[in-house]
Formats: sequence, structure tokens, C-alpha cells
Amino acid sequence: MVDAMIDRDGYRPNVAIVLTNQKNQVFWGKRVKEHAWQFPQGGIKPGESPEEAMFRELQEETGLHPQHVRILGRTRDWLHYNVPTHWVKREWRGTYRGQKQIWFLLRLVGRDCDISLRASGHPEFDAWRWHHYWVPLESVIDFKRDVYRLGLEQLSGFLDVPARVVGLSPYGRRRRPSRMPRVIAAAMPAVVTVVDSEA
Repeated sequence: MVDAMIDRDGYRPNVAIVLTNQKNQVFWGKRVKEHAWQFPQGGIKPGESPEEAMFRELQEETGLHPQHVRILGRTRDWLHYNVPTHWVKREWRGTYRGQKQIWFLLRLVGRDCDISLRASGHPEFDAWRWHHYWVPLESVIDFKRDVYRLGLEQLSGFLDVPARVVGLSPYGRRRRPSRMPRVIAAAMPAVVTVVDSEA
């Protein structure tokens, strides 16, 4: 965590980016060499405003520049999540609790081909796709699920997207309880997870 700032409560300031297309689908990126998908995100460096950090992270992770997007909205306040201790680097344990994020909602006004995952020398993603607005809630790692729900719910007011219905998956299907034996279900790895890239 180079140039990381941690507040007195143990949270690192961070931005999260929800990039949408004209169909209100969201950009979903696969982390390099992992079976983990997430929104673009990254820490705020000393001296940066949240908006400056957002544009820097957007360019580093997607290759997009300010002229390729339009800001539709942002969360008003910080959204916090705690990172489980086993995800935190040893040297940060005891001082680092997690992230506090400002979420930005962007509209892509450029073209899909403007997206370049190799824009920086250290790519975060090696694949990407467009997804239904609420789908990330199904696949985000557990400890981030509440902050994803809060972020997407707050930002949905800036878009014409169907309301999320509790009890329905983002695909519109009624959720069913798992019928697999508990031991087998616990042993099977999740197909899609999102890990904390900043811890």
C-alpha cells in the first residue's frame, strides 16, 4: 500500500467506480490471473481529491480519460467496510481495519474500444464485460456485499434502472435455498469472488 493514508479509525480513503453504458449495464472487471471480479477501485493518494483519484484510477485500470466519460453522480458520504484480518498484510494488522469509499457513477460517452486494460504498466484486470446493474451483488465477496448494496442503491437514483427486489436475484429469478449437503457446499469454491485489492 504505497502512499496509503489511513485515518485514525483505521480506514483507508478509497474510490469505487461504477461505469455504465447506454443500456445502464455496468463494467465488471476480472482481476489479473484470478477468478475474481470487481468494480474499478483504488486508494486516494495524499493531496488528491476523491474526483482526482477517481480519474487517475479510471485511466490506470480501464484506459479511459475524462473525455470518454460523464459523471452522473456520487455518494455523498463515505461508505465503510472492514477487511477480515487474514486479508490484511502482517505489517498493517492492528492499525488497518478496511476501506472508506466514495462511489462514483459514470456514463461511458466514448466507445467500448476506448477501454484498454493495458493502459498502465501494472494492469488490474485481464478481462471485462458489461453486466446488469444489480448482478455484482450476487458475486461480490461477502465482506464487501453491504457496501456494494449501499453504493448501488444510492447511485441507482441517478439512473433509470428497475428497483432491486429483495428475494429476487439480479437476473430476475426467485432465489432458491441450496439443496446441496452443507459439507459439499462449504467445500466448493465460489465461481466468482471479489477480493480486496488494496489490503
